[in-house]
Amino acid sequence: MEKYTEQEQTRRESLKKIQDLGINPYPAEEYKTNATSQEIKEGFKKKSVCLAGRIMSRRIMGKASFIELKDFKGKIQVYINRDEICPKEDKTMYNDVFKKYLDIGDIIGVEGDIFTTKVGEISVRAKKIKILSKSIKPLPVVKTDTEGKIYDDFKNTELRYRQRSIDLIVNENSWDVFEKRTEIYNHIRTLLNKEGYMEVETPILQSVAGGAAAKPFITHHNSLDIPLYLRIANELYLKRLIVGGKEGVYEFAKDFRNEGMDKTHNPEFTMLELYVAYKDYHWMMKFIENVFEKTVKSVCGKTVIKYGNTEINFKGPYKKISFFESIKKETGDDISKMTEQELFKYCKSKKIETKKSMGRGKLFDAVFGFFCEKKLIQPTYITNYPIEMSPLTKKHRTEEGLTERFELFINGKEIANAYSEQNNPIEQRESFKEQMKLANKGDDEAMLIDNDFLKALEYGMPPTSGIGIGMDRLTMILTNKKSIQDVLFFPQMKPENK
Repeated sequence: MEKYTEQEQTRRESLKKIQDLGINPYPAEEYKTNATSQEIKEGFKKKSVCLAGRIMSRRIMGKASFIELKDFKGKIQVYINRDEICPKEDKTMYNDVFKKYLDIGDIIGVEGDIFTTKVGEISVRAKKIKILSKSIKPLPVVKTDTEGKIYDDFKNTELRYRQRSIDLIVNENSWDVFEKRTEIYNHIRTLLNKEGYMEVETPILQSVAGGAAAKPFITHHNSLDIPLYLRIANELYLKRLIVGGKEGVYEFAKDFRNEGMDKTHNPEFTMLELYVAYKDYHWMMKFIENVFEKTVKSVCGKTVIKYGNTEINFKGPYKKISFFESIKKETGDDISKMTEQELFKYCKSKKIETKKSMGRGKLFDAVFGFFCEKKLIQPTYITNYPIEMSPLTKKHRTEEGLTERFELFINGKEIANAYSEQNNPIEQRESFKEQMKLANKGDDEAMLIDNDFLKALEYGMPPTSGIGIGMDRLTMILTNKKSIQDVLFFPQMKPENK
């Protein structure tokens, strides 16, 4: 049998009392409003208004009371007089329903007139009240004792992530982050649409987990009797659309990677991937720099923003340094020609953690991550990655052993990854075969061969540049948040009983 707290039990009893009076506390019909709290405060033209919202506080003073009503746009004070809402002899709606059975958290509709109190506060004088949803679980109500200690302020981060609905109700600024997130997406989408690029959707369930080096989530399709993967990237499908004849395609994609969780990693995350025909990675640097600069200016009002105690300048041009140059700058060592065994020894000497399954590419990446990433605070392009780290990228046109790839780092984290895309189907197949060797060696993040993608590539893909942008990380920076969980409505959480 489910156990209730004393307050929960009391609210259930109030619910029953309301129903016994013949009032439906969960009506199905539309409740038509004609104003919001914000419109009323900004000078709503009509005197009579109808609005709806949640009771956030109340002060009962005999025949008259005040409540604070919260709607979609803010809060407003409502004055409730017993004789106004109960003009006839029957005062049940006020004496019983309002005073006894309504609670903080209940959602009501109010019809009334706008007026200004003696202290100058714009308020609504209620004429009618309608119960729209009875809350049977109490909201946290912030209280301060005589010593100034605050209770029930719902600031515990784990509770906020687990119970996001309550967080959004009681914490004034919680919606701000998510509204800004939507604004970031909408601005970038507008910029891409103006260029004539097409927003598309590609499969989330894929027969081959491709397009990135990551461990996938796997499931089984009963009807087809085949394994399927939650996508780790949508790159290979988008490039098939470029083969099909579109100039540019993009997708805000939910991707899934079965990896660890920390302040910048969630197993489900959002990537923006964009592919444009007849372009290369040099063009993409300039293009995305322009997109970021305009987006930050639009969303934040300026291109220099504060992140923690650091100022980050999104005004281009961004600094560029090649992959091996950045390592040499921090260590004094040129590791570009080291063999796999030499790299293992080098990592051991520097106390860099490695695994036996790691190939040359992952060893390079480990060194870079250990020495360089955290130093890249201002927007910086790391360019010209080694072939072993870039199986989907064209070989560099002049530098042996390197590729035409860049990653954009901001505040010590990778925000974007871009290539001059490999469009030679023969070389692409060889790169996949090298990945399979790593998989056979025990690398569970190595790419699999995607024959359907290769078949499409064999029909001919124009020279193309592509980029993937971590939208959650970008949102973290533009909203000044330290954890990815702060910018996701419902981040993945460890079960409470574990």
